[in-house]
Amino acid sequence: MPIKLGIIGYGGMGMWHHKNAPKVKCVDVVAAYDIDAYQVDVAKKAGLRGYDNLDEFLKDEEVNTVLIATPNDVHKDLAVASANAGKNVIVEKPVAMSMKEIDEIIEAAEKNNVVFTVHQNRRWDKDFNKVKKAVELGMIGDVYTIESRVHGAGGLIYGWRNKKECGGGMLLDWGVHLIDQILYMIPNKVVRVYAELFSVLNKDVDDYFKLLMKFDNGLSAQIEVGTFCLKPLPRWFVGGDKGTLVVDDFEGHGEIVKLNKLADKFDAEIVETTAGPTRTFAPRPEEVKDHFELPDVDTEWIEFYANVRDTIEGKAELIVKPDEVKRVYSIIEAAFKSSETGKAVEL
Repeated sequence: MPIKLGIIGYGGMGMWHHKNAPKVKCVDVVAAYDIDAYQVDVAKKAGLRGYDNLDEFLKDEEVNTVLIATPNDVHKDLAVASANAGKNVIVEKPVAMSMKEIDEIIEAAEKNNVVFTVHQNRRWDKDFNKVKKAVELGMIGDVYTIESRVHGAGGLIYGWRNKKECGGGMLLDWGVHLIDQILYMIPNKVVRVYAELFSVLNKDVDDYFKLLMKFDNGLSAQIEVGTFCLKPLPRWFVGGDKGTLVVDDFEGHGEIVKLNKLADKFDAEIVETTAGPTRTFAPRPEEVKDHFELPDVDTEWIEFYANVRDTIEGKAELIVKPDEVKRVYSIIEAAFKSSETGKAVEL
């Protein structure tokens, strides 16, 4: 069955979905609803049926799937209303404002026998999939640490994303993506969360945060997001017992560095450095290191829509599952609690 998509919230993300969803076969955007009359008019000029009334929008019989791209604080009510109207539901991230709200959406979807998922499109990012593939292939051995970060230089956060009551701030905006990526890559249980949130230039919401997750297999993952970092660090740093992986940017530029057999021929010696004498931190000669390209991956964001289409048709399982969405949000809630108390949260 082709997806006939109706978009709730025809702003920046709503228009982005209108542009990209139809790139997938049997996915069409046919309608949009917005509380802003100007955006309704924009939708109509873009060839959609535009609605300024939610009930009328949900009565549109051609629409079989609703995509919600509004401020975060109204996701739950709109998702429940859409499910109760018999529509499949796609919600922009973060799905809601609490675990309780997520449970209400899931309950409504199950009661009405409709598909419910969340647009965690960064599972298809090129940089992430290179890291995931390298880890899964054991290219750097057993991984003990993963660092994932996004550093921006703009500083200011705009619109509703700068309002706490709307679900603004970087933990809910970017953190939800990076947490989802780590949990999608590492299936082990998270046993401890520690987080620090800062309001550097945006006083009402967090514009910098650092989050640590400890897994039951001993692995530690660090996520860092900042909007005012004028000299950004690499997108990924991954340490394993056989090598080191670095990804510089979203394009996936980077490398894997491992020691070769020549390393066994070099005895550890005390070396004088500008930091003083050292043996443990003495630099390795370049000839004992081998540099490898990151694995190739073939992935596109629009695969998300194809998976939703195939799931609705009964040909596939959801890639972004409701229980995975809940797992991500449990980390977010723990991070907020840790930041408030200054203590790690045991899970």
